[in-house]
Amino acid sequence: MTPYVSDGYDEMFDSQGEPRPACREFVDRLKNTEENDLRARQRAAELDLYNMGITFNVYGHEEGTEKVWPFDLVPRILAAEEWEHIETGLAQRIQALNLFIDDVYNEQHILNDGVVPKDLILSATTYRPQMQGFSPPEKVWCHITGVDLVRGGDGTIYVLEDNLRCPSGVSYVLENREVMKRAFSQVFAGAAIAPVDEYPEQLLQTLLDCVPNSVQDPTAVVLTPGIYNSAYFEHTYLAQQMGIELVQGSDLLVQNARVYMKTTHGLQQVDVIYRRIDDDFLDPECFREDSCLGVAGLVDAYRQGNVTLANAPGTGVADDKAVYAYVPKIIEYYLKEEPKLSNVPTQHCGDPQQCQHVIDHIGELVVKPTNESGGYGLMIGPHSTEEEQAECIERIRENPRNYIAQPMLQLSTVPTLFATGLEPRHVDLRPFVLQGKTTYVMPGGLTRVALKRGSLVVNSSQGGGSKDTWVLRHQHSEPVAPTEEGGA
Repeated sequence: MTPYVSDGYDEMFDSQGEPRPACREFVDRLKNTEENDLRARQRAAELDLYNMGITFNVYGHEEGTEKVWPFDLVPRILAAEEWEHIETGLAQRIQALNLFIDDVYNEQHILNDGVVPKDLILSATTYRPQMQGFSPPEKVWCHITGVDLVRGGDGTIYVLEDNLRCPSGVSYVLENREVMKRAFSQVFAGAAIAPVDEYPEQLLQTLLDCVPNSVQDPTAVVLTPGIYNSAYFEHTYLAQQMGIELVQGSDLLVQNARVYMKTTHGLQQVDVIYRRIDDDFLDPECFREDSCLGVAGLVDAYRQGNVTLANAPGTGVADDKAVYAYVPKIIEYYLKEEPKLSNVPTQHCGDPQQCQHVIDHIGELVVKPTNESGGYGLMIGPHSTEEEQAECIERIRENPRNYIAQPMLQLSTVPTLFATGLEPRHVDLRPFVLQGKTTYVMPGGLTRVALKRGSLVVNSSQGGGSKDTWVLRHQHSEPVAPTEEGGA
């Protein structure tokens, strides 16, 4: 193989080319693996994913919509001490954001105190006036969060985005681990790696924690838009893993402000819905009248306390990228604590002074629409042409509220297997946080990798791949038990 050289912060090797302490044992095991054997295991992993039908959808792709999930055999490894810091910071963040959402839809103390501009919130397309004056059970608006983290060139972990509406990707975390165990079992033997397979159980418990009116034998379901949704595999996977029904809007109806599921034995009342449908399509009586995906009367049933929706309608007001810039202040306001995780410095074009700064430095910044996801609408200044920059400035001037800008971070890299050998590729990390009566942070999360050399775009919809993420446990922890195949 060609020598491995990274020109930035690498997760596995330091600047001298030596393995970082948390990665030393894995690197030693990797050195004992023949190149041909490594490639054979990579092919076995890809075949495994294909045979199991682990896919995702890309809308409008000329080679077809459904794609096999791209996976790289070399894991990303995090030390136990660093993960503890991340875990604490994530729990702090989601606690503050839930308090913020509840305040925004009720007393609006933080807006009246001028900590967050009121017009910024009330002008957000994700703000739902229909939810004004409502508080959900346990005052939890956001039960499931996926927070995008990146490591900059200085080694600092930054929060890049909060995804509070319908965060995707956790099913691939679980499947990546299973594929890794089968394809590369010997690297697990004796290693103390935090398990991830309890997530479905934790998710179900989180949903049941928030049932309305203390229902004794609650029924929970996953509500999907259907087979053409990009995350349909995940919807089916999570429902199956939790042992609950996967339903579409046509499987439910509302009578007397209560939600029922149609079954072969008649109607069955539903108490909790993990909905994977955007607010706009959730209830044609409340949001978009032309929606065929949701359930008429659902939001009224919710507001009357007869069913719980996870995540609650209106949570998107807190993951508007323009609001992201205020999250450190939100944490300080509600919790009286310093944020444990840093934000990326952010300019919001809704502020005239900041907008002019963005326009003046358009070639140096990454410009993002405030309500897009999946890497769509992104303009990376240093990688753009003058024409692209001029078009971006025009869009900003037409609707400054809709854009933010951030400096281009040199994301960290992880060794990734290619035909020429191991090459550095940029990665991010999406941990998943559950909030019910307690907070649960899944160890690790989804490591997404930009498979194209030099690219910073890691989204699977833009050609990115994924890796297993290992959070090492402290040395006194028990190693992961081997499977019958000899792995963990």
